[in-house]
Amino acid sequence: MKTQRLILVSNDDGYDSNGIEAMIEVVRPYGEIVVVAPVEGRSGMSHAITIKNPLRLNKLKQEDNVTVYSCSGTPVDSVKLALNQVVKRCPDLIVSGINHGSNASISIIYSGTMGATIEGCINGIPAIGFSVLDHSRNADFTLAKKYAKTIIENVFEKGLPDGVCLNVNFPVVSHEEFKGIKICKQTRGIWKEEFDKRVDPQKQDYYWLTGYFKNLEPDDQTTDEWALKNNYASVVPIKIDFTSYPMMDELKKWNL
Repeated sequence: MKTQRLILVSNDDGYDSNGIEAMIEVVRPYGEIVVVAPVEGRSGMSHAITIKNPLRLNKLKQEDNVTVYSCSGTPVDSVKLALNQVVKRCPDLIVSGINHGSNASISIIYSGTMGATIEGCINGIPAIGFSVLDHSRNADFTLAKKYAKTIIENVFEKGLPDGVCLNVNFPVVSHEEFKGIKICKQTRGIWKEEFDKRVDPQKQDYYWLTGYFKNLEPDDQTTDEWALKNNYASVVPIKIDFTSYPMMDELKKWNL
């Protein structure tokens, strides 16, 4: 008898977000689903882990082949706990999302959604992060749900190379406006932070992070930001090996 697939679901918006409900709906036909996600929103956590406080793991429900846990820590904590304490065997796939908001370009560095995805990749498990360019709680995930299935089925069929995961982003457009899926590179860009200085009722200064994204290659049609701006979904293969191999050769010429 063939073993049923095991799929681990996480995110950074919290176990009760609409996006994770959409993600569960997408993967439900493909096997047994285990959800381990933060108890509340943990956006911007990147690959942070909890080391100074105990972690809490609560089983919330088990029904219709879906088991849901909340984790008091970060998205990466959630994946680590799931692999170490929850699942009985290695998952066949880890999916993170569907995130409320973009994780294109340099946002991947800050993203808790992609932190969970990359943690799966580190553990040798095929992993995909999904995001929609809409921060609202009631974002429309219809388009993402439809095309996420296509990407997932291709990963099941073809697999992913060791050390590579996928960062998938969807624009906010109608089905009629949507142009399809585009394979892209990560846009070279930067968040230009600005801090709004304020004073609290106790006359103490505090700072509120604001700013904007600066695209350093706005006309490059091979990038994820260009694809999303032009009504494509972007799929970027991400490596967990940060090494610059050409620079290794250059460093060997240095007087070190």
